[in-house]
Amino acid sequence: MPVNLAAPDPASLLPVPGVELGIASAGIKKPGRKDVLVMRLAHDSEVVGVFTQNRFCAAPVTVCKAHLHGEDGIRALLVNTGNANAGTGEEGLARARATCSALAGQLGFKPEQILPFSTGVILEPLPHDKVIAALPAAIADLKPANWADAAQAIMTTDTVAKAASRKVALDGVEFAVTGIAKGSGMIHPNMATMLSFVATDAPVSCEALEAILRHAVNQSFNCITVDGDTSTNDSCILMATGATEAPVIMDDGDPRFPALRDAVTELMIQLAQAIVRDGEGATKFMEIRVEGGRDVAECKQIAYAVAKSPLVKTAFFASDPNLGRILAAVGYAGVADLEVDKIKLWLGGVLVAEQGGRAASYQEADGARVMAAPEIAVRVHLGRGDALATVWTCDFSYDYVKINAEYRT
Repeated sequence: MPVNLAAPDPASLLPVPGVELGIASAGIKKPGRKDVLVMRLAHDSEVVGVFTQNRFCAAPVTVCKAHLHGEDGIRALLVNTGNANAGTGEEGLARARATCSALAGQLGFKPEQILPFSTGVILEPLPHDKVIAALPAAIADLKPANWADAAQAIMTTDTVAKAASRKVALDGVEFAVTGIAKGSGMIHPNMATMLSFVATDAPVSCEALEAILRHAVNQSFNCITVDGDTSTNDSCILMATGATEAPVIMDDGDPRFPALRDAVTELMIQLAQAIVRDGEGATKFMEIRVEGGRDVAECKQIAYAVAKSPLVKTAFFASDPNLGRILAAVGYAGVADLEVDKIKLWLGGVLVAEQGGRAASYQEADGARVMAAPEIAVRVHLGRGDALATVWTCDFSYDYVKINAEYRT
């Protein structure tokens, strides 16, 4: 079961003027499962994205990058689950492009105006004929209020759909921000670590939209890890339809820019944390905060060392206050000149370690009490500066092994 996470109320998800969503079943992995999503965008929508840094990136990632640099703009997104179309070589690229051509033909767009996305099993050919056969049903289903169904359609090992909305008032005009995400395993950032699609009807230039996306991703999807594995298919797309009349936000100097940036960031943080709460087999949600560093990079480096450690994660699953594992992870994180006698470690509000060893006030019963909770805060102070970084992660349970051992069956 996910950690303190429920499926979104469909009524809470705001339609975004200029965005329509349609869902269909292609039977890619399971018969009858809704596994194809089409998103149609208004003319002149601005679309930006960030993608996995995995060198073995999937065919749809390669196609998306090329299409985003086109001159005609993006008019639709096509998502399939059940097959990642990764590790599929030139044939995989050809099949991704074939799905783009098929959707473009049915919508009256150019193939280069379509962005394809796939998620699922790696190293297997994409059954593009099934995807193409499902397109008429997805197109017939296109409507603005389909966000909840879209969130379900992109799930793989997720147990709960992930979606959220915000309203933001910019100079007296109200706009919507709505997004969905999928991810549960193979989650570790080097950009983002899943699929996520976020849209607003605010009028935003491409330059300003890219600045918003970079900021939001670095505060959200680049601050989570479930298992330390960076996927081949990670993609995060931000769309601005400009369907509501208002002057365009051209750059970060516009006084409306911070409010929109913050709304998008808050929404992406909610989606990113939802991914961790629904981590494969997760029973605990942990916040790892490292402060007192010389810069954010070293704080994040240490936070990730703690968050990725299988020994730390299994201890949290067992509610075992074997907290020397945290100190060990801090020590091997790769920050060579740390002074261990300056480091302090808290579990919740309990001081665990200081001056190079166990805090005199620490009692193991206090540590066990904190670790028994489903949500746990770990705080590390490095004693060498003012920088800080926060990372969110989950525990490793028996079910994580079971889910991944049986993923293809």
